[in-house]
Amino acid sequence: MNTGAWTTQEDNILVDYVETHGEGKWSKVSKETGLKRCGKSCRVRWLNYLRSNIKRGNISPEDEDLIMRLHKLLGNRWSLISRRLPGRTDTEIKNHWNTVIRRRKIINSKKQCISENNKRNNKPSVGSSHLLLTDSDAVHTNPARIMKVGKAVHQQSHNDENLETDVD
Repeated sequence: MNTGAWTTQEDNILVDYVETHGEGKWSKVSKETGLKRCGKSCRVRWLNYLRSNIKRGNISPEDEDLIMRLHKLLGNRWSLISRRLPGRTDTEIKNHWNTVIRRRKIINSKKQCISENNKRNNKPSVGSSHLLLTDSDAVHTNPARIMKVGKAVHQQSHNDENLETDVD
């Protein structure tokens, strides 16, 4: 069996086979065409790259909004989400979610938490000694590091209180 990148010649053989015999029975493809690829590899190549009705790139803001709403409703069920976006593959939607939308949501969430924390403490964001850990920070942070950060914040707030009393 071949592994790795598909060649143009292999793509052409697969396209010709599917146009002649139709989609399905992917295990027969390698036997009948001489392709040294497994059936699953042929199926994935056809569904994600070679079909004629596939849209590529530039996902519109309307499509992104639909993806976000469907993800909230369906979770990570990319094949169900892709059925609502004609011409988009589940792989493309999943990749767009993980590389663009999810990261944008995390960044916006952190900015919102910092802004709310600053409003609550009535202090400007620049040079603020207060720290707010969000749920996403805790998931991606070493627990020992969280304890150290917590102690540092506590120590800093204790020092701030001492400074205020010394001034009076």
